[in-house]
This record gives sequence, structure tokens and C-alpha cells, in this order.
Amino acid sequence: MRIVTLLLTAALMLLSTMALATPVDTYEFKSPENQKRALSLAHELRCPQCQNQNLIDSNSPVARDLRLEVYKMVDEGKSDSEIVEFMTTRYGDFVLYKPRMEGRTYILWLGPVILLLIGISAGMLFIRKQRSQGAAAVDLTPEQQAELDALLKGSKPDVKHDKGQN
Repeated sequence: MRIVTLLLTAALMLLSTMALATPVDTYEFKSPENQKRALSLAHELRCPQCQNQNLIDSNSPVARDLRLEVYKMVDEGKSDSEIVEFMTTRYGDFVLYKPRMEGRTYILWLGPVILLLIGISAGMLFIRKQRSQGAAAVDLTPEQQAELDALLKGSKPDVKHDKGQN
């Protein structure tokens, strides 16, 4: 009786994991070229739900539907630009991993370059300031130089200072 219960429990556990498995896309393309083109396009389009995965990597229902839509459009003979235009009209420019170069996306394209230039110029100003402060601090009076030389040699300096001087 225990063996039957154990086998029944194991079978139920196996069946429950099968229900959670996601179905694999089984779309049949008209040609291998269409399949290659459709997969390339689906790799370039972002899943609107996941936001950090392309249509191929995402397993969300929205991504699955969009993959099938891309596959069908490729088999219908639509061009890549027509498919991308359809997706951006429907979901906005967000679905593109590489946004177009236009007025509202200049900050995306030029922002990193501008930040890099600002960082380089700030670094150069900082280094220049440090060098000028370092050069000013090196200027010693002859008495201070003699005292420093004596300290470095290990003997006491012969130079006496007033209480007001450092």
C-alpha cells in the first residue's frame, strides 16, 4: 500500500511540473531564410512587459504573442522596416534596443559622450589645481631648507625660530 501511495505521489509531482512548463514556439517558417531573419528581428526588439529582455529571451505571454506576430509578418513578406514600424507604432520606441537618431533621442546618443567630456575636463582641472598647489608648497626659505636637510641627515638643526614662525 505504501509503494502505491509513493508512486502516485511521484506521478502527481511529475505532472504538476509539466503544467508549469512554457510551450516552445513551434512556428513553421516558409523558408530557412525567413526563420533566420525573423529570429534576428526578434532579438533586436525588446519585450514591453519584461523591459530588460528581447522577444526571444522573454517567456512572458506578451513576448510570445509578439514573436509570433514577427514570424507571421516575415512569412507574409513584409520588410524589416515595416515590421519595426508596426512594433514602434504599437508599443513606442521603447521596443527598440537601438533607438533611432532623432530629435527626442539625442540625449540617449549624445548624453554619454557629453558626460565623458565633462568628467575628463573636471579631472584635468583637478589635476592642474593639485599641481599648482604642490609647486607652491615646495618653495622653502633657505633657513627652512637647512632645517629640512638637517632633519633628513638625522642631526638637530642649528637654526632657531621666533615663537611667531612655524
